[in-house]
Amino acid sequence: MRFAFVEAEKAWFPVTMMCRVLEVSRAGFYAWRGRPEAVRVIEDRRLAVEVASIHAESRQRYGSPRVHAELRERGKKASRKRVARLMRQQGLRARHKRRFRTTTDSAHEFPVAPNRLKRNFEVDAPNTAWVTDITYIWTQEGWLYLAVILDLFSRRVVGWAMSERITRKLALAALTMALSRRQPPRGLIHHSDRGSQYASSEYRRLLAANNIVCSMSRRGDCWDNAVAESFFSTLKLELAYESEWATRAEARPAIFEYLELFYNGERRHSSLGYLSPVAFERHHEEKSLAA
Repeated sequence: MRFAFVEAEKAWFPVTMMCRVLEVSRAGFYAWRGRPEAVRVIEDRRLAVEVASIHAESRQRYGSPRVHAELRERGKKASRKRVARLMRQQGLRARHKRRFRTTTDSAHEFPVAPNRLKRNFEVDAPNTAWVTDITYIWTQEGWLYLAVILDLFSRRVVGWAMSERITRKLALAALTMALSRRQPPRGLIHHSDRGSQYASSEYRRLLAANNIVCSMSRRGDCWDNAVAESFFSTLKLELAYESEWATRAEARPAIFEYLELFYNGERRHSSLGYLSPVAFERHHEEKSLAA
């Protein structure tokens, strides 16, 4: 390590002086320079380039576990500890989540459904249970509201909608997209908080017309809808906090790209064995056909 330091700094400081300070011989340093690099050092250098590339491709969203999973997918062999070390040496890390709050209004007189989901966030098949929520994203023009519906099986965004107003029409648009895309079977559980958008007569009628079972969180308990809360935390961290949009129209395509292309199609989820939602569903379908 001391010879490596001398090599790195010799453009700035005399070799003789550094060798004296570090208590190594000048002859030893030049002998070290003449040796071929260790295979491990060469491999580390090549691997570090690929690690940095994956981290950049994820827009600095991936930490070492997801970078490691992507390397493995590309046929590269390296331990997770090695990947973490190479990232640390290059100052690469994933962003840390911040706390935020959602914006649905539970102060209303609509009837509310019981909590039928009961925090059962692990299901065995697609279209068994969906969770939904609404959040806000800042632009210089004002707030842009985003409603999403997630399939608990794969964490896939199956429905979404954006609007400058937080109304039942926003929630209905996301639900309509999800129904059109997935055509769920009878008995699907749809879980939300107690917001007026979800408790409205129009929203509940659409659920009932499609034989969907309505479930709602208990009052003031955000953990009852933890998967949706976690999704919004991830979206804010990986997209909203790093972006500055002048208008809502400017934000919309970026959010679309994040939801449909990156999150659904590429982002590796620790709860899915580091597969993306699309890949996880495809893997499940292939297993079902082979059974």
